[in-house]
Amino acid sequence: IDETVKNARMSRGIEIDISKIPLKDELTAKMLTEGKTGAIFQMESAGMTQLVKDLKPEGFTDLIPTVALYRPGPLGSGMVEDFIAGKHGKKRAEYLHPKLEPILKETFGVILYQEQVMQIVRVLAGFSLGRADLLRRAMGKKKPEIMKAQRENFLEGCRENGVDLNVAEKIFELIERFADYGFNKSHSAAYALLAWQTAYLKAHYPAEFLAAMMSGVPDSDKVYDYIELARKSGITVLGPDINLSGSRFFVADGKIRFGLSAVKNIGESSIVDVIKNRERDGNYTSLVDFCRRNDLRNFTFKSLQNLIKCGVFDTLDPRRTALLESLPSAISEARSKRDDAESGQVGLFGEEEIHEVAYKIPDIPERPKAEILAWEKDTLGFYVSGHPLDEYGNKISGLTKIREILNGKFKPGQRVKVAGIISESRRLTTRHGESMCFMTLEDETAGIKITVFSQLFYKRVNILVPGEIVVVDGKIDDSGESVQILAGDVKTGDEYIPGVYLTAKNSSTYDELKKFFSENPGAAEIFLNTGGGWKKLAAEYKIDFRDEVLANLKNLPGIENVRLY
Repeated sequence: IDETVKNARMSRGIEIDISKIPLKDELTAKMLTEGKTGAIFQMESAGMTQLVKDLKPEGFTDLIPTVALYRPGPLGSGMVEDFIAGKHGKKRAEYLHPKLEPILKETFGVILYQEQVMQIVRVLAGFSLGRADLLRRAMGKKKPEIMKAQRENFLEGCRENGVDLNVAEKIFELIERFADYGFNKSHSAAYALLAWQTAYLKAHYPAEFLAAMMSGVPDSDKVYDYIELARKSGITVLGPDINLSGSRFFVADGKIRFGLSAVKNIGESSIVDVIKNRERDGNYTSLVDFCRRNDLRNFTFKSLQNLIKCGVFDTLDPRRTALLESLPSAISEARSKRDDAESGQVGLFGEEEIHEVAYKIPDIPERPKAEILAWEKDTLGFYVSGHPLDEYGNKISGLTKIREILNGKFKPGQRVKVAGIISESRRLTTRHGESMCFMTLEDETAGIKITVFSQLFYKRVNILVPGEIVVVDGKIDDSGESVQILAGDVKTGDEYIPGVYLTAKNSSTYDELKKFFSENPGAAEIFLNTGGGWKKLAAEYKIDFRDEVLANLKNLPGIENVRLY
């Protein structure tokens, strides 16, 4: 939160007082109700996201129950459903005694908080605050002998206060049942406030907030998630720049830019010196200018290569391959100038002229885009200027994202198709003497383990290698330490042909569909749903899956939900 405030000060010139943000806000509420809870405190899991969507919060106070409700007890007891139905006026709250209404009205008749239990025993049985807290603690520690003694005290107190014995017993049964999932409202409120504050910042200052999140998490997988979240939100994420970047992620012109500390093998003290020199003497003008103005003893040759490979010097000269080739010359020139300066020597025509002639960038072709992207992944841990999967575009756009699998969207045994680049492949021999392999497949969201058994391994062994882009068709398996995919088929990105899935509202569109298929022949199989499940059309019906063809297909009357998979 603090870093978001600082980012907004730098990028927008405004001051945000987080203690004074509105506790009801339409934009924030809309974002939460739509399930856009990524990066929001306590609300990133799939289950919590669904709960928030169901609750439809309008402000901070509506978030207080979420922490108390999203736990195994309430989720398994029907309490969550009762609460949501009450909140939306679909179920009327019933109270065993009139005195319960003012206590349970805010939670629609559901005992949700430990504080409510304390209120109930005080109002109905005359417990002191101290005795009420003893009951609360007994519930939390699940001590049946203490609960039994408290039950007798409660019934006696209710009798003295004129509460019917049968009603009192039913109320205490509710309290005992609640003991399995009681929660502090004070705790929920504190968490809800942080959740609301982060949600508000994300809704109103998304670039500044996500930049802060990227800087604040040590887990590279989470940084990956936030980069993807930014891109989905229409926020451009740029690589580090030698003249623009500070140490951490920051925002400029609505775009998020990597900090120099993201580059591997670069020490923090070196980054501090680079920034100080830039602020004192102005922007760097070239690679050799950078080498001249910084103490190269603080850099290894590998770290200087990494700066070039990730694109730090792109705005000065975008030819990364040529800069890499010229690096030894740039270092030599810079050291020569430093030696001259330390010895007091001056060239006949001025030292600047002498040494500029010594350094030259060779005119050589750039390496392939895929290799440059691999450099970015190696030096930053992420692809920045693109992704190897980008060249397959619409062809794989409808496939499952690996992050969705890791977040529990699919059940064990469920079939999925994922596209990615093989980052690791390990071949082994089974006890029957057959070969198989374990792979790691990465897309733009995450990485996942893939098991390829012997029969498929022998068929596709030539493509099961690191760096190959493949589409895996397989089943979810969670029997091991982590979720993985058991591969049923593997194709290269070039080989893969997606199926075209579409829904027809009625049979009157069939003739028009047949005509459309014949006019747009192609290689993609067609799967049609008319309300009775998916059916693959005969082999004679195959279609072109280019964007313009699919756009025309979507425009046919009675056709909906056209997608590639």
